[in-house]
Amino acid sequence: MEMFLDYLWVFLIGGLVCMIGEILIITTNITSARILVTFVLVGVFLEAIGVFDYISDFAGAGINVPIVGFGASLAKGAIGAVKSQGLLGVFTGGLTATAGGIAAAIVFAFIFALIFHSHTKK
Repeated sequence: MEMFLDYLWVFLIGGLVCMIGEILIITTNITSARILVTFVLVGVFLEAIGVFDYISDFAGAGINVPIVGFGASLAKGAIGAVKSQGLLGVFTGGLTATAGGIAAAIVFAFIFALIFHSHTKK
């Protein structure tokens, strides 16, 4: 029963994040790219003030998988690198922490580009 509740919270929190994005798309003139950047900045902000880990413990993949989790990973990497390397860590820490995810996105995008034929909407 506990595992079911964990999955339920993951689904509800992840769905809430997606619902907020959809509401912003439907009700405002904000572009999808700006909403994406806003979600990344929300993740960075939550990590910077130290709240993201508490939300992550509660929501699990529901908050870590969406782009909010990517922003938190960037911030966590930058904060850790600044502590160990100094000011240079601001520039290197975020990319080092998220390099695996970025590389996977590039590889899978390339594979899907080879498989499917994209075209612009008419």
